[in-house]
Parts: sequence; structure tokens; C-alpha cells
Amino acid sequence: MHVQSYLFFEGRCDEALEFYRTKLGAEVTMLMRFKDSPQPAGDGEMCGGAEMGGPPPGDNVMHAEFKLGDSTLMASDGFAKEPAVFRGFSLSLTVADEAEAKRKFDALSDGGQVQMPLAPSFFSPCFGMVQDRFGVGWMVIVPQPNA
Repeated sequence: MHVQSYLFFEGRCDEALEFYRTKLGAEVTMLMRFKDSPQPAGDGEMCGGAEMGGPPPGDNVMHAEFKLGDSTLMASDGFAKEPAVFRGFSLSLTVADEAEAKRKFDALSDGGQVQMPLAPSFFSPCFGMVQDRFGVGWMVIVPQPNA
């Protein structure tokens, strides 16, 4: 079994992918737009959008995959009917050292909101929490060195 995160940016997926590419070094490995779907709109399936209130704009991202380090995340514009809401989870970004933690944390903070500044804790020499400009929660952590 394999579990992956799938983020719905509700019309801002292109912007989010570019942000993660420039700020975190993400690599987009797959991208399909609604207009490129082999399944025609209105055929009753999710991709067509008949049950979801009509098809989304053709240039919107239907499905994308991007790599951050060793992890692959998936993303979409969804049906872009309302603002994206990311609640009840955070993505945890484990980095090698405090300098890298600061770079990644500052990058994610650009246009976002710091929830807990980077600082030492009992479980990490450097840990912080931030919500990026898209509303996605991130925890940046440097692992505790082996004793």
C-alpha cells in the first residue's frame, strides 16, 4: 500500500506548481489539463463534470504530479468553484540542517503566514510551522541527531 497527498488548489494549481518549483525545487513530472482529457465533458464521470455542476475551464489542471525530494505529491485545480481549503493536516518537510530549514521555511513563508517560528524544541534542533500562500500547512523539521 502507498499513500500520497493530493492537493486541490481550486483554480490556482499552475501558480502553486510554479511556486513550489521556484521556492522548493519541485519537479513537475506529469500534467494534464481538462481540455486534454480523452473523456468528453458531460458523460457522467467525474472528469466530464456532469455530476459536479458542469465541466471546469479547459485550461485548468485536471491532474498533476510533482516531486519534492523523494516524495511525489499530486495536485489539481479541482472544479474551481470555491476557494481551496486545507484543514486538518500539514505536510512535513524534513531537511538536513538548520540552514536548509531556514531557507525552506522562509520560502514557504513568502506570501504565507508563520504559525510557529523556527526554533529549537525538545524533539528537534530546528522546527517551525507555516501556512503557505495557498493555505497549505507545512511543518519544517531538522531531525534530532543520533545520541
